[in-house]
Amino acid sequence: MSSRASTSKAPAVDDAIEKLLSREATAFQREVEVERILKAFKLNPYEILDLTEAATAEDIKRKYRQLSLFIHPDKTSHARAPDAFDLLKKAESELSEPKKREELDAVIKQARIVILKDLNLPTTIADNDERLREVAPPFKEQIRAKSKEMLIDEEVRRRKAIKMNLANEGLEARKKEEEQQAKKRKAEDDANWEANREHRVDSWRSFASGGKKKKKSKVAILG
Repeated sequence: MSSRASTSKAPAVDDAIEKLLSREATAFQREVEVERILKAFKLNPYEILDLTEAATAEDIKRKYRQLSLFIHPDKTSHARAPDAFDLLKKAESELSEPKKREELDAVIKQARIVILKDLNLPTTIADNDERLREVAPPFKEQIRAKSKEMLIDEEVRRRKAIKMNLANEGLEARKKEEEQQAKKRKAEDDANWEANREHRVDSWRSFASGGKKKKKSKVAILG
């Protein structure tokens, strides 16, 4: 009787252990995915979503849904899960905007051309061409590295342009403020001039009347 009871309990214990291990594995995988997203190159949304440029709009939406549910802050204890979640949202948003995606694709395409020229290979070569299989580092890794370099350069230029625009706007604002202050001072001076007109006129009249030369009295000559 006792042997049958112990035998029946064994599968239940094994199931509990399997479930526990499964939960621990899933929790670990969630943390690994959070770390991957945090370490991904922030200027390349394809890398954040772990997709290629060939991904369709539906692929992007599907992958975003999967990852956002998988690493949602409510489902993982990772301290930076909210940051990873925000990065996913930003990446999906950028790839869903046609203009931004076209700009990104153009940079990646240019990176591919640059790498192929460096390898002395035609720029029209297919990615599965035999000659590219012998390339080291792998062709895709080289494109990713060159794309990263070009995207960083572009971002630096963009930030410099913004800084320059802000500086110019600040200069224009200061010029306008100085002009307004100069106009204000002139208006105040003109108002003061008008306000003191009567005083100046009275002063002039007083000066003019008091300053007339007195007639010399005749001096009597003796003798």
